[in-house]
Amino acid sequence: MIISKSPLRMSFFGGGTDLFSFSKKEFGCVISATIDKYIYLVAHPSFAGDNIIVYNKREVVDSVEKIQNTRVREVMKKTGITSGMEIHSLAEVPSGTGLGSSSAFTVGLLNLLYCHNEKFVPKLKLAEESCEIEIDVLKEPIGKQDQYACAFGGINFIKFNIDGSVEIEPIRASKETLDKINKRLIAFYLNKTRDAASVLHEQNHNISFDEEKFKVMQQMKEITLRMKENLDNNRIEEFGEMLHKSWLLKKSLASSISNSYIDEVYDRGILAGATGGKVLGAGGGGFILFYCEPEKQDSLKKALLELKEFEFGFDREGTRIIYAQ
Repeated sequence: MIISKSPLRMSFFGGGTDLFSFSKKEFGCVISATIDKYIYLVAHPSFAGDNIIVYNKREVVDSVEKIQNTRVREVMKKTGITSGMEIHSLAEVPSGTGLGSSSAFTVGLLNLLYCHNEKFVPKLKLAEESCEIEIDVLKEPIGKQDQYACAFGGINFIKFNIDGSVEIEPIRASKETLDKINKRLIAFYLNKTRDAASVLHEQNHNISFDEEKFKVMQQMKEITLRMKENLDNNRIEEFGEMLHKSWLLKKSLASSISNSYIDEVYDRGILAGATGGKVLGAGGGGFILFYCEPEKQDSLKKALLELKEFEFGFDREGTRIIYAQ
């Protein structure tokens, strides 16, 4: 039996510039952090020789080609495991909530099955192959930030080059600075999941064919570069303000990124003392994140009393194997 543990992520700045519709024209970049909420995957040989896949449904099939879970099917094919495997998944957070769970699943499963094959695979290869499966094979309208964030872990500046290559650079802020940021970030569950693909299809189309939308993405990229310099020099004074500016820009990219309810929740958060925030992931639902000074956090929580608070810390390890027997 082998168990992998792969972190979810929060993207702070630059989300969307990792999409091919932007990065094919100029480099994109994001600042994101993995958090201490995880996707756990368990694999062991099946007793009868069938493939048994257990997630929010249960599949028992005699051929890898019959597996309905597209990620499991393609990862098994990629790693050369076609039969006799039982795989179970457990997530600490529901899918469709903007924390990169789909890519964490893919990265973690690659790590798991390569370990089953007694192969050590570098984090870079796990990220690259996850992108290949999700974007090239499954044709999903996503970018590349989630795969690299999950594979490497930590708080990173990730750059997406025109030639398709990706560079990942840890933010050089001190532990004290990162702890200060963590204490000022508060997330709430919006009681709604969403289909990221539909949001991203619209955003991709708008970036590709609307010059003004592309300029919005350029502004988001400039904020990301500015915040990298700030964080590398342990300056966090603009963190909330830049989150706010980025969110206003992002909302203009597609009609499905926000809605009247999300706008109302966000406005209440700002009035209660938060200096900035955003909806995590593609938008449309999931979690809303605020940056708020400690002395104003009680006011923020009272203003959003109907929403479940989501407590988290940062993860610094990335995907890993936690048990192999």
